[in-house]
Amino acid sequence: MAALLNITNLEIEFKTEDGFIKALHDVSFSIAKGETVAVVGESGSGKSITALSALQLLPASVTKYPLGNISFTLKNGAEVDLLKATQQQLQTIRGNEIAMIFQEPMTSLNPVFTCGSQVTEVIQLHQKCSKAEAEKKTIELFEKVKLPNPQAIVQRYPHQLSGGQKQRVMIAMAMSCNPSLLIADEPTTALDVTVQKTILQLIKELQQENGMSVLFITHDLGVVHDIADKVVVMYKGSIVEQGSVEDIFQQPKHPYTKALLACRPALQPKGKRLPVISDFLEEKKMTDDGWQLGENDHLHSGQPSTANNQPLLSIQNLNVWFPEKHSLFGKPKSFIKAVNDVSFEVFPGETLGLVGESGCGKTTLGRALLRLVDATSGSILLNGENILSNSSKQFKPQRKDLQIVFQDPYSSLNPRISIGKAIAEPMLVHGLSANQKQAKEKVIELLEKVNLNASHFSRYPHEFSGGQRQRIVIARALALHPSFIVWDESVSALDVSVQAQVLNLLNDLKKEFGFTSIFISHDLSVVRYISDRIIVMNKGCIEESGLADEIYFHPQQEYTKQLLAAIPGISLQAGIR
Repeated sequence: MAALLNITNLEIEFKTEDGFIKALHDVSFSIAKGETVAVVGESGSGKSITALSALQLLPASVTKYPLGNISFTLKNGAEVDLLKATQQQLQTIRGNEIAMIFQEPMTSLNPVFTCGSQVTEVIQLHQKCSKAEAEKKTIELFEKVKLPNPQAIVQRYPHQLSGGQKQRVMIAMAMSCNPSLLIADEPTTALDVTVQKTILQLIKELQQENGMSVLFITHDLGVVHDIADKVVVMYKGSIVEQGSVEDIFQQPKHPYTKALLACRPALQPKGKRLPVISDFLEEKKMTDDGWQLGENDHLHSGQPSTANNQPLLSIQNLNVWFPEKHSLFGKPKSFIKAVNDVSFEVFPGETLGLVGESGCGKTTLGRALLRLVDATSGSILLNGENILSNSSKQFKPQRKDLQIVFQDPYSSLNPRISIGKAIAEPMLVHGLSANQKQAKEKVIELLEKVNLNASHFSRYPHEFSGGQRQRIVIARALALHPSFIVWDESVSALDVSVQAQVLNLLNDLKKEFGFTSIFISHDLSVVRYISDRIIVMNKGCIEESGLADEIYFHPQQEYTKQLLAAIPGISLQAGIR
């Protein structure tokens, strides 16, 4: 097949305080007409930089002029080097010939314009049609991407749509001019598995209908297996391996590729330590108990015995309702039942997995347990005492026993406070450290436990990677020696390799500190690996519960089966125990 896009010997350098640093090293690959090429690798591997350079979207102020060649064949058959194209040429190419979907649609859509007007603007810019014709085509595009009630959504603003709906608007905008090449930069990373599956199917259908090529950037190898024809593996700015999906998945040659494939929780037996990138690059060996990583090779191997235990936490008929409509006098007329008559128990030393789609009530439930949202009715018993009956002042001593780690560590850390002070603050508030010196010693000890070091004490959140920030908020949660921790989607946004490191860390810390926890996630494969039991939530209610392996391998409810079927690359996971 003839190449639509051909990248040859691409090199890019970024300007830093210490001079120029090379971000891409001699990158070369091609995309044929109608082909889907997936570029995979960790954050910082150069995936997005490669895609952005094709459309000259990298800031000129921090980028040295790129070397190499990016040849693209236009619809009229002419060939153009995108690195040498003028701004006028790029204006014609962007959107019309090459379209791009970004990871976070909320930052890509203008919050002050309706979704319909933003798509209409793109159509008018490239197709020179009237506003009425553009608006008609916008509604047709919204129907094509299967948005509910397209006539209404054209009038809505981005904040009025769900994450999956906003991504569909971005896809409609990208497809509005029938581009020859669609660049999808992590378009499903933050979405639930069921929404992710529909978005991937949609892209595939549109590709087949329009005969376009797709450059799909992701760190999720399960997604790659399901949609790609060819795979390009990047590591530290270089291509370490490329080939067909079958070759890469069945016969990977480079240690880094082998590591990316191996460190997914779905492919590892429960109770075995997850391999990480360094294991393969340093050529460590696998034993019967897991990867040779030191003294803690063997992790939890099953559910803690609950036969003679009293539950640490008991939730009884819990309701969290939010007013939806009010009467003329402000009295609620109807409610959104985010958590509806939920009851369960969590036993000492247990990790309970809580799974479901966005909007199922799992995060609201987790926050209600810590009284971060008010419960409408029901009881939450911590060691037999109902924490909902206590005043805020009475609840303060119990507060240190209940901690939460949020999905986005950056937004849960104060950017103006060093991470050392952020971790020390709760210890000083609850009187666990007599003075600043004692608190600092304890903080350094905690930093070392989460694989950071004393030199990080005075640094600020923006100076750390996503995985390091997650370690920081874990250290902060452990600072009070809590008996119970809620992990709220705390590994969902991490690269698969960083995710493996954090999951190993959680297991090590659980072994050392002995805490009990609820692990909230929409990823059933991660929850199966880390949890002893699983509760599946749907529309505020418990759909199904049981031992982790029973729920994962033998689900009883149709909803649970749908969640499992939506996991990317599920066909690769057959027979894993």
